[in-house]
Amino acid sequence: MEDIKNIEKVYVIEPILEGSLGVDYLKNEIFSLIKSADACPVGFNAVKLREITPATFIGKGKVEEIRLEVESLEADTVVFDGALSPSQTLNLREAIGVNVIDRTTLILDIFARSATTHEGKLQVELAQNKYLYPRLKGKGQALSRLGGGIGTRGPGETQLETDRRHIKERIHKLESELKELETRRNLQTSRRTKNEEFVISLVGYTNVGKSTLLNLLTGSQVLVKNQLFATLDPTVRKAKINGINVLITDTVGFIRDIPHDLVNAFKSTLESATSADLIIIVCDATEDYNEQLKVTTSTLEGLNATSETLTVLNKCDALENLLEVPNDYILISAKDGKNINALLSAIEKVLYKYYVKKTYSLSYSELKDFTPLTKYLDDFEFEYLDSVVLCKATLKKIHLDKFSNFKAK
Repeated sequence: MEDIKNIEKVYVIEPILEGSLGVDYLKNEIFSLIKSADACPVGFNAVKLREITPATFIGKGKVEEIRLEVESLEADTVVFDGALSPSQTLNLREAIGVNVIDRTTLILDIFARSATTHEGKLQVELAQNKYLYPRLKGKGQALSRLGGGIGTRGPGETQLETDRRHIKERIHKLESELKELETRRNLQTSRRTKNEEFVISLVGYTNVGKSTLLNLLTGSQVLVKNQLFATLDPTVRKAKINGINVLITDTVGFIRDIPHDLVNAFKSTLESATSADLIIIVCDATEDYNEQLKVTTSTLEGLNATSETLTVLNKCDALENLLEVPNDYILISAKDGKNINALLSAIEKVLYKYYVKKTYSLSYSELKDFTPLTKYLDDFEFEYLDSVVLCKATLKKIHLDKFSNFKAK
């Protein structure tokens, strides 16, 4: 086990404005983000604000109170759970005496840790550089004092004294590389469309169990970790649901106030959700699932996703009272498979808007004409009788006319 002395200690400033979510919810979420950055939250201050102080966001008295608490707790970093301007970040850092970062910097750091593919690393670096660019002008020396810790790691790590021109050139280069990768993906998507595979996309808040559900539905062994953004790069696995071949994708998780540049940077990755035939929105039954659903649906709307959706509440095994959950949600436990048949039934109802089951009665002489057409069948089985051959098949409705010359029921 890593020595607690070597773990970065983080103090949290939680701004509470009109319309903010509950303090407990906000605290749990930001603490989870900090732990996902391999740091340790040691202090928390919920600051109620009637108005924002331009220089430091929070008032002078609160800044001094927090400085004393940070000093007594020997915290290494202060995380402001909101968006700070470059000048506000600098002013708070000088007033409190330790490194100060905002929510965006924290999330970018976690994404930098989680990116494993070449494209994922490029996307994170692009978002980091876009975030860093406006913060360099006149702040190079001050920013260079960060030293180490959250916000200074990952594939997007850059010498903070680097001039804006160099970063701007790097942004253009990254955008160009990602555009090429997007073009290749579009070719793959067109091939998938040509092959007419039915695609189901799992989307939702981060750490709600999407990867666990993917493993359950496909029998695969995708990484499952109790950590925010453990899955960053999209994962695709094959499955068969009641005789129908489908592809199931698991995408990067969403979160409240996800940085705009991150949504844009991962837009190409998230296209697996927008191009899906069915989107399954997964929420955590033990958390504020209405807020999770709101964040997910608004993100999907921003990506112009129009596919049919099913909403699933996972982790129902941890609920004491299932009656409190609305009827239009499908309750499951991906961990132990509880009620998974209800989800499969709901998926099948969507599938059979596009598919149909048929039994073809064929003479032996018709087999030579029928056999080449089996490439259009998702699933089929021949039964050889004395006078006829029966073919029990599952196929897309759009292919029915190809089989119009054969007797079916």
